[in-house]
Amino acid sequence: MELRVEPHGAHVVVITIDNQPRRNAMPRAMMAELAALWDRLERDACRCVVITGAGDRAFSSGADMSGDLSADPDMARVVSHALLKHHPFSKPIVAAVNGDCVAGGLELLLSTDIRAAAPHARLGLPEVRWSIYPFGGATVKLVQQIGHVHAMELLLTAKLIDAAEAARIGLVNRVVPADRLMPWAIETAETIAGNSPSAVQAVKRQISTTIAEHALTREALEQELGDRVRASDNFREGVRAFLEKRTPNYT
Repeated sequence: MELRVEPHGAHVVVITIDNQPRRNAMPRAMMAELAALWDRLERDACRCVVITGAGDRAFSSGADMSGDLSADPDMARVVSHALLKHHPFSKPIVAAVNGDCVAGGLELLLSTDIRAAAPHARLGLPEVRWSIYPFGGATVKLVQQIGHVHAMELLLTAKLIDAAEAARIGLVNRVVPADRLMPWAIETAETIAGNSPSAVQAVKRQISTTIAEHALTREALEQELGDRVRASDNFREGVRAFLEKRTPNYT
């Protein structure tokens, strides 16, 4: 299990989420590492970041449900920073969705700027199926990015959609054959890196700051709602059902 960081040429950095036995789930320690990595890359000379998952099964399945699921304010801040929920980041991020992108993985995707998915990828937010509040930014960013009705369908049904549908509703830019996905991502990042870094980063900072400010105004309510859900019997039943691979029995 690791977060791989590899330079590609002089100005592009590739981040790979590698936890393949758990479909590239991100335990709390990896979230903390990713949060620190964004800070380092902000100061680094790189001009564009590519993010993807290891293997061909998953981009990321989000939080590791078998590990620590605490969400006290301190931990929530770490997760929020890892997912760039309301932390402006000045370097453009290109996402290569190499497989399933769900839950916190999708919330991480919402913090990227240009996205392509392999044809077999599935995307969605299954949190409510397991009585979890999606506090990684989806309740704000998803509506901004794909509109109310598409966002609500993903958030409330907990269904996964295929890559073609994700492209149709604007969740990703396009579908790219699996063997062309990383070349596409690198080419796109290199094109961005070849433009004026001062102009590119000014554009990115303006947009990411606007999004972040909107998310930050909702943070107190997010924490309250998340805590309320986590304190319920339904939360305990949902997590047990997920780990036991059965249908939850909610009351």
